Amino acid sequence: MGPAMDEPVIVAARRSAVVPRGGAFAGVELHDLGAAVLHACLDDAGLPADAVDEVICSNAIGEGGNPARLIALAAGLPDRVAGLSIDRQCVGGLDALMLARALIRSGQAQAVVTGGAESYSRRPERRRMGPAGPLAYDQARFTPWPERDPDMSEAAARLAETLGLDRARQEAWAVDSHARARAARERLRREIVPLAGVADDPFTRALTPAVAARAPVLAGTVTTATTAVSADAAAFCLMLSAPLARRLGLTGMRIRAGATRGDRPEMPGLAPVGAARTALETAGLTAADLTTAEVMEAYAVQAIACVEGIGLDPARVNRGGGALARGHPIGASGAILAVRLWHELQAGETGLAAIAGAGGLGTALIFDR
Repeated sequence: MGPAMDEPVIVAARRSAVVPRGGAFAGVELHDLGAAVLHACLDDAGLPADAVDEVICSNAIGEGGNPARLIALAAGLPDRVAGLSIDRQCVGGLDALMLARALIRSGQAQAVVTGGAESYSRRPERRRMGPAGPLAYDQARFTPWPERDPDMSEAAARLAETLGLDRARQEAWAVDSHARARAARERLRREIVPLAGVADDPFTRALTPAVAARAPVLAGTVTTATTAVSADAAAFCLMLSAPLARRLGLTGMRIRAGATRGDRPEMPGLAPVGAARTALETAGLTAADLTTAEVMEAYAVQAIACVEGIGLDPARVNRGGGALARGHPIGASGAILAVRLWHELQAGETGLAAIAGAGGLGTALIFDR
């Protein structure tokens, strides 16, 4: 029995629809959003709630209070499941999977539900105390230095200028993302847990080059059409130890390698490139060995830069569309990439998930079926 056979196994992976802020999930509590998806994972695997040892949840803009614990309680898991919430912004959903893998490999758990949940619609108003009283703010601090802590759209515009990626090319990527998502609508329903009357990603539309060309500019060549909208969603994977999976007769997807890396805070869109190269090297693979890849589309320019920097075949990237066609629920976005791969990969195939985070963070995971 080789090392791969002893790796923890993702035996189920589901997500909610991704709904833009203020939409159908605006009245859904974060813990109810997460609990619905958690239940679907357990049901798919036929695993009873009392078999779960831990829930790990990425959440970046919520109100605190350990959302993972709230989700575990709302889902009816045993009181002993403490819940672990993490905040590494956009990359947290993939980091949650690596934490679950480490927990199981260390022998501290046998069954972990891991992923992310985010509600832009229900996030708290942000204020910090200043010398003259409370000051409202929207973006958290990602470096101690204001001059190295750009607005994310401005950072994307700077990346586009640096790489020479013009507006037309960014718009073409966005148009293609929507087209792929529309074409994949039926198969995407297999991974979506219906909730609040929503069983599809409602933002996906017939975006045309003409419509994209009329989109308002956010910064430089970056527009609202080439930027993922703020959204609400949850996505979880059920990860089991290899012995437990074998005992239950369950198969699935394994993490072959993974890496999280920091990069220049001024250029966060490039951070996944180094993480992906490290993960590929650890796995003994090249980009050409990958069957498919899920690359985060917070901005079209960031996705293009990562695809080219890693050396991916664009035809194998985001086969069911990306975040530009769905939305960006910060803490859940990385987990959505993993769920997408779980449903895209066939036996014997290998995939990559890669995502950038504010402050110059990048996470990449290699998965095997």
